[in-house]
Amino acid sequence: MPTQIIDGKSISSQIRNELKEDVKRLTDKGFQPGLAVILVGENPASQVYVGSKEKSCNELGIYSEAYRLPADASEEELLSLIDKLNKKKEIDGILVQLPLPEHINEEKVLLKIDPDKDVDGFHPINVGRMVIGNPRFLPCTPWGIQELLVRTNVDPSGKHVVVIGRSNIVGKPIACILVQKAKGANATVTICHSRTKNIEEIARQADILIAAIGQPKFVKADMVKDGAVVIDVGVNRIPDASKKSGTRLVGDVDFEAVKEKTSAITPVPGGVGPMTIAMLMMNTVKSAKHRAGEV
Repeated sequence: MPTQIIDGKSISSQIRNELKEDVKRLTDKGFQPGLAVILVGENPASQVYVGSKEKSCNELGIYSEAYRLPADASEEELLSLIDKLNKKKEIDGILVQLPLPEHINEEKVLLKIDPDKDVDGFHPINVGRMVIGNPRFLPCTPWGIQELLVRTNVDPSGKHVVVIGRSNIVGKPIACILVQKAKGANATVTICHSRTKNIEEIARQADILIAAIGQPKFVKADMVKDGAVVIDVGVNRIPDASKKSGTRLVGDVDFEAVKEKTSAITPVPGGVGPMTIAMLMMNTVKSAKHRAGEV
């Protein structure tokens, strides 16, 4: 049976179409979903992400505000802006684009966001709710991974999921999400990281292998068992003289070699990436539903 290439663009498009109906209904009731995005500095990748988020809001009919602060903006200035947005009733979600300049304390900034507007799912209150299985907002990339699995009819229940990577943004939360006693979860989860011994041996036990380690082509074919599902979260730029930019994007998985052994695999680009913004939009709409008294 040929390998299924999991199309994140197509699945994220399905989600957006579903959200359009919710946005219209909420807007007609006087509760148009609203998202505020804050960018500090001029990180090129962050500028692209912020632009994508603005475009997605416009396409869905979500009200959006973008705040672009200079790289030398003070921590106090940023905290004050978040405070104003916390009180602004037409704003359902606040997202501060990371990374922040070194002189700004990231933890202090994330703590300042009202947990009920934390559509990135990074506030400790929302992290705690996720862990106990009663989430308000799930972090966008891990939730996007779960949706990819569910919408491609890959049921994690009873499966052994191996996660390579233990970041607070992907590795830890996807493990928490998939271990829950819930639909689209109920997996047995193992987390591997830079100090794990016999990582290849553990990876080969995975029914579902999730690579989120930030190392190009780290996962080789001999680390994957026949018929496994492989989810590649990595976004790495490597030199490529044939490209105009001089670089190309690759994941954490050696895609061409690994895909021959899998039952399903995500490509890079076009796999997990498009899901992140789709789930951010979903969280924003969910917050607006809460404001409208629907949830």
